[in-house]
Amino acid sequence: MRITVNGRPLEVEGSKDLLTTCLSAGIEIPHFCWHGDLGSVGACRLCAVRVHDGPEDTEGRIEMACMTPVREGQRIEVMDPEAERFRARIVEWLMVNHPHDCAVCEEGGACHLQDMVVASGHHRRRAEVAKRTHRNQDHGPFLTQEMSRCIGCYRCLRFYRDYAGGRDFEVLGAHDRVWFGRTEPGALDSPFAGNLAEVCPTGVFDDRWWSRHYARPWDMAETPSICANCAVGCNITLFERGGTLRKVQNRTHGTINGSFLCDRGRFGALAAEAARPTHPTRKGAGILWTEAIEAARALVARGAVGIGSPRACLETNFALRRLVGEDRFFAGCSASEAALVARMTAILRQGPAGIAAIRDIERADAVLVLGEDLTGTAPRAALALRQAARGAERRLAAEKGVPEWMDAAVRIAGDEGRRSPVAVVTPLPDALDEVALWPLRRAPAEVGAFGQAVAAAFRGEEAAPEARAVAEALAAAEAPVVIAGAGLGLAGPAEAAAAIAAALGARARIALFPPEAGSLGLALLGGTGLERAVAELEAEPRPVILLDASLPDRAPAELVERLMAAATEVMLLDWLDGPLAPQADLLLPVTAPAETSGTYINHEGRAQRFFTGRPSELVPAWRLLAPLCGATETTLDEILAALAHDCPDLAAVCDAAPGAGATPVARLPARASGRTAFDLAGRLPEGQPRADAESALVWSMEGAQGLEAPPALRTRADRPGLHSASSAWLGTEGVGGPVRGGDPGVHLFAEGGSGAIHAGRGTPLEDLPGEGFRLLPLHDPFSASSADRASPPLAERASAPRLLLHPEDAAALGAAEGARLLIDGIAAPAPLSLDPSVPRGHLALSGARSHARFVTLEVAR
Repeated sequence: MRITVNGRPLEVEGSKDLLTTCLSAGIEIPHFCWHGDLGSVGACRLCAVRVHDGPEDTEGRIEMACMTPVREGQRIEVMDPEAERFRARIVEWLMVNHPHDCAVCEEGGACHLQDMVVASGHHRRRAEVAKRTHRNQDHGPFLTQEMSRCIGCYRCLRFYRDYAGGRDFEVLGAHDRVWFGRTEPGALDSPFAGNLAEVCPTGVFDDRWWSRHYARPWDMAETPSICANCAVGCNITLFERGGTLRKVQNRTHGTINGSFLCDRGRFGALAAEAARPTHPTRKGAGILWTEAIEAARALVARGAVGIGSPRACLETNFALRRLVGEDRFFAGCSASEAALVARMTAILRQGPAGIAAIRDIERADAVLVLGEDLTGTAPRAALALRQAARGAERRLAAEKGVPEWMDAAVRIAGDEGRRSPVAVVTPLPDALDEVALWPLRRAPAEVGAFGQAVAAAFRGEEAAPEARAVAEALAAAEAPVVIAGAGLGLAGPAEAAAAIAAALGARARIALFPPEAGSLGLALLGGTGLERAVAELEAEPRPVILLDASLPDRAPAELVERLMAAATEVMLLDWLDGPLAPQADLLLPVTAPAETSGTYINHEGRAQRFFTGRPSELVPAWRLLAPLCGATETTLDEILAALAHDCPDLAAVCDAAPGAGATPVARLPARASGRTAFDLAGRLPEGQPRADAESALVWSMEGAQGLEAPPALRTRADRPGLHSASSAWLGTEGVGGPVRGGDPGVHLFAEGGSGAIHAGRGTPLEDLPGEGFRLLPLHDPFSASSADRASPPLAERASAPRLLLHPEDAAALGAAEGARLLIDGIAAPAPLSLDPSVPRGHLALSGARSHARFVTLEVAR
């Protein structure tokens, strides 16, 4: 389709609105209420332009670009004098009640309203009436609210309620006194509430942690990083000043997180600011680093065993494996979990179908979730599934002639609430039940059986009605997605997902979510679970090197106790003060993920690089481990080269980002206040900016800025006049497209794989039966691991521990509501709650991995 904008001819898609089309072509039109992922509602009227229907239309008319569809032959004039006056009056009316408090507003300098006011030329206040004011509300540890700054764009409500599915946030009032919030104060329920700080184009909602540790937006160093709090691998930006992490913000990735993060991803990196070990100790007593290194060398010389961690980056696990040898390197989790993640890796590599990224889940027209509580284990995937569930609504609206970008009209014309064929098969009621056409309950061991019944229905075999209905919906879909993971600790869901994907063929995609950010990388390095390590140590006691002070979170407590008892000495390298720290003979504190550089491999096999967001006196674990075996690698590039040499299958990780020798990229924006802002009245010595040997990023304003930087090193996509998070579209290939220059990261698995699973040559993993109560994990979307619980905002938001039993099981034990139980002889972390939705024979417990294990229960006396 051909149109003309400001005299410039354009070839454009015919399915978009004018505003999206112009922004995608690099033509800026002022706007407030429009958002690339939320569509158009025409609430603010700022995007007024003059539209001519064709060459014969010489007069044209003023229209709102966000509400005007693209038509063949249109001529659009953005700088038309009448349109400019219209926009100027809109801004002036908005500023009648907006406080003139930019000097004290957190958003000052990164505010979309500020940008638009400057762009419209509004610089003098004519109105002399008293400004409208509002009361603010406490929204918990994540957000502040300054309601008097609201301009009524409705973005907050459209994201929270319509996009993220939240139900405890509303708009109240009428006319020019609308108010956005809860009916009563309290933390917002949705695990995506933190996005309001970025969605809001003014300073109504802001990051509370940033408010407590405030620095001006232009004086913070910005570093690209990767969320380490689940296996999705969302891209984030870390903001630092004065050695403190001040803020975490979404970094657009067209395939993964797009414009939004979950709250765990937004606030998880702040665990680096928690109290934790900073000096080495031997048997609890502080020692010098020189003594610690000598003690570590002596321990390694005695033939140490290495226990890796699914929380650690690829380089750290590799450095430990190389130090102790491949035969003495083990995964820091139970054998069942290690085998499950290895099997999931094989399924993805061998390719029963293409691997589903988050964007693929959003665009799916039929989805089957087998056993995974996505809101707790992979929240960004849960948010994507909510968008997929609206497919039927959008299709019905399209049949009525309503385009997808007209979001509010789509919800009406599409019969809001109409559901796409989404099946959520879980043991317990799920947060996604409200968007599922089939919210199905099955006991953990029956989830895989249900999936196999769906696969059997594809083959024409007899199947239960529900399985047959799901199979028919997947078979009729053009882009079906099957999702499973390790949330139940069972192999059945992943095996069933592979069987279904193989039956669907090339058009299907599969998503398998490992437990943690480093799980897939650890599996690719090899190493069996903790049981074999314990058996070998009990047969031949040796020293042990641990990478995880929170190992009891990842393996049965009894097994960890045996490990610690069998080891002659224990050396621990970790940044968290976990439960094993006091038991370590030698403790070497290392950098947190936010303080180091490395690589994570996400659920789709995409290797992504993260970089040091906050300088630290500590060093990364991989840099401490390398010299202990006589290696000379001291930089990230060198350890990656060693990894590529020793593990040729992983050589591609070196291409995840440019090396330290690439063109320098500035962490500080060009408009930073300069050296005097960092001198602190002479309290800091003169000298060069801090050096970073791990990347091309520099701690100054010197170097490539914005879009000049490679995508993996890019910290921002703003330009003079557009500095807010609302301008993220500047950095993408069209609104909603990939990052300019290509989405960061490199895939390790070829599309389509080798076909071994598809051909039936894979070796399925079976779940073993047991006696007692099977453990059923309860996943908390705000606190999935010890690292989450270390983050001050997340710790404040985390739910209290829960322990649930079916009432009939409790009666058989002689336990009543509130009773205290012993799990394998150890006191349970919470009193008993009775819940008839818990499958019989199962113990639902929060904060625990399943390990596919069975436990004994008794009432504490």
